[in-house]
Amino acid sequence: MTSSSFNTRRKFLIKLAKALHQFGTPAYRLEAHLTSLADAMGLDGSFLIAPTALTFVLWPKGERSNQEYHYTVRVKPGELDLGSLYRADKLVEELSSGERDLSDALERLEDIINRPPPYSHLTNLVAFGVSGGAFAMLMGTSWNDVWTAFGISLLVYGLIYGSLFSNRLANGLEPIAAMLAALLAVGVSHFDPHINTSLVVLASIIAFIPGLALTVGFAELSARELMSGTARVMDALMLMFKLYFGAVLGMAIGSFLWSTEVEFVAAVPLPSWTAWLAVLLLSASLVIMFKARLRDGLWGILSGVIAYSSSVWAAQYFDIALATFVGSFFVGVYGNLYARFLKAPAIIVTLQGMVILVPGSKIYIGLNTAVSGQQIVASEHMGSQAFMILMSLVAGLIFSNVAVNPRKSL
Repeated sequence: MTSSSFNTRRKFLIKLAKALHQFGTPAYRLEAHLTSLADAMGLDGSFLIAPTALTFVLWPKGERSNQEYHYTVRVKPGELDLGSLYRADKLVEELSSGERDLSDALERLEDIINRPPPYSHLTNLVAFGVSGGAFAMLMGTSWNDVWTAFGISLLVYGLIYGSLFSNRLANGLEPIAAMLAALLAVGVSHFDPHINTSLVVLASIIAFIPGLALTVGFAELSARELMSGTARVMDALMLMFKLYFGAVLGMAIGSFLWSTEVEFVAAVPLPSWTAWLAVLLLSASLVIMFKARLRDGLWGILSGVIAYSSSVWAAQYFDIALATFVGSFFVGVYGNLYARFLKAPAIIVTLQGMVILVPGSKIYIGLNTAVSGQQIVASEHMGSQAFMILMSLVAGLIFSNVAVNPRKSL
């Protein structure tokens, strides 16, 4: 292999890896994908992927002693962009099939990386509000709580929009958002004492709760990606602590301003059909928040329905952890079938289903109970349940990969 050809191939591989990391690909999937692609391009390599760093060693097949390229770069943790992830995966397929040459593929990859956000801020505002209201609805609370969570979520998104123009706000976004949500929720409870203030706060910041990051971190640990998995889990836990502290601070300030005591209020249960509506609304809002293509949106919403329906069915026979395992298993099988027949990464549809199942909110609730002694919802052993659910989620994905081979490394 000539030096020029090697340089072009490794340049594409490195740029692709940085892009896929930026789009939120888990480390264990990214490393496997890069290894497979490098082999197809006539290269050997060693890859070490972490949330904040990428390390590569590349060389032409059978020529390690002659040419060996080392590359290390510090990166920011990726944010989910399922639409760009799909386009990058299709680009690799086009390159492998000969539809594009390397120079053309490099230009196309640059276009994908620099592509503007697919949805407007107004669309994201509505999706953010719907996610908060839908989560409150899914928790079986009152209509007052649902509409309060929806309204506060819209205001919290204003902070997200402002963080685009202020680095200082961006650095403290999560605790400030939680503080604002708590302050507003306490203010509303001053006029409507029947709302569950703590649950409204949780629903208003549910988009920040790192349940999915925890699940991905544990999945990476199960795949023996110890560095990336440990870093991701610790980052998620620290984010949880920041959110909880912001909520506590906001409630304290709100109680002082309005002289209102925040107490647990048992909600009047919503009709059972609202849970199905909540799953549909939450899954639809995730299509926007995860920047998925609209044509993939229906598949993602179906994933959420599969997750909820299978876990509800299994809960009739098993405890909550095993019911979550069943839900995760069916979501994983569904995602792998999607990958096989539609030739796209399974993660594009499985994420919506996993969000329905992830126990991030339960960890927050357990943390609140342990610190304050007050329950947000009437449930025992919430904290221990959360960790059992995490294990069940990971196990369900592992078993689904054994049951159905997705035939794709990404």
